[in-house]
Amino acid sequence: MMESTALNGRMARWQILLSEFDIVYVNQKAVKGSAIADFLASRALEDYEPLNFNFPNEDLMYVAIVEGDIPKNHSWKLNFDRASNAVGNGVGAVLISPNRDHYPFTCKLDFDCTNNMREYEACIMGIRAAIDREIKVLEVYGDSALVIYQLKGEWETRDPKLISYRKLILELIEKFDDITFHYLPRSENQMADALATLASMVKVNEQEDMKPIQMSICEAPAHCCNVDEEEERDDHPWYHDIL
Repeated sequence: MMESTALNGRMARWQILLSEFDIVYVNQKAVKGSAIADFLASRALEDYEPLNFNFPNEDLMYVAIVEGDIPKNHSWKLNFDRASNAVGNGVGAVLISPNRDHYPFTCKLDFDCTNNMREYEACIMGIRAAIDREIKVLEVYGDSALVIYQLKGEWETRDPKLISYRKLILELIEKFDDITFHYLPRSENQMADALATLASMVKVNEQEDMKPIQMSICEAPAHCCNVDEEEERDDHPWYHDIL
């Protein structure tokens, strides 16, 4: 750059600014591997433990804590929500274990109901799922202030359509050692809302069994994992045109 006579823009300004200094470019000498090894050896940590690359359990594919290993007095969480559109009505619920494992539940409602009735249906579905798993301590979260505060006893239940729902939940919560209800903003209840929306939009003609939904995160486009299999074009490697 310093010796070039045809520079434009920023490079030319750098040449002018650096011209007042006596700058000499010197090639970096190669560093022998033994010198680096001696340097690291002289500064070894006292508590250093060498890596162990032996893995005797080659047939072991997955290690996890099963539900039976979770103490029953640990608190589980339940998120519930409802959804409705021109296709139909749906409810969704998610049970979250103390180990942060998520268990989704969803159901399509094939009868006419109000929004508050749908919220109660979603809450009851989640509570019954918790009872089936013999959960004893449960924190219930919903984005319906009316349902949550009615179940907490802070608001009166005057709608005849909701009185029977509240009575049923009060009977179900007797099977828990401790259960609490909390209001949750809709923006923080996205998974239950997505499950309810899915159920409301699917047309079901008969009872259908669907496997649990597995959620994964992709941090890069799918084709990036396949670059080694691409054929080289024009005698150039696959990464020659990235810059």
